[in-house]
Amino acid sequence: MKLLHLCRASVLAALLLIPSFATAHHGWSWTTGGNIQLTGVIVETRLGFPHGTLVVDVDGERWTVEVGQPWRNERAGLKDGDLAPGVEIKVEGEPSADIEDRLLKVERLWLGKTKYELYPGRS
Repeated sequence: MKLLHLCRASVLAALLLIPSFATAHHGWSWTTGGNIQLTGVIVETRLGFPHGTLVVDVDGERWTVEVGQPWRNERAGLKDGDLAPGVEIKVEGEPSADIEDRLLKVERLWLGKTKYELYPGRS
């Protein structure tokens, strides 16, 4: 019986810790707090959980840009295949505090003249 209680307590403790780890990684604390825009061509796409990432060629430099979770991208109006290699994209969002990382958390993006708001109201 003690083993069962110990197992339950361990599982509960792990479940309580998971949100804090997720928030630490997937929050905005690693960004500068200011926005920049980049325009380039998608060269790699990895969509899914916990969020999608694109590798975008911006004037010969490769940037990793984090887009939303699948539900957030869909809510913004993006469809399967929109974020594919070879597609030109303009993104706006918060870069990593270390600009050498070439990492950007996207708030909004444009495909052609169509704007997609991943985080409405965030500027």
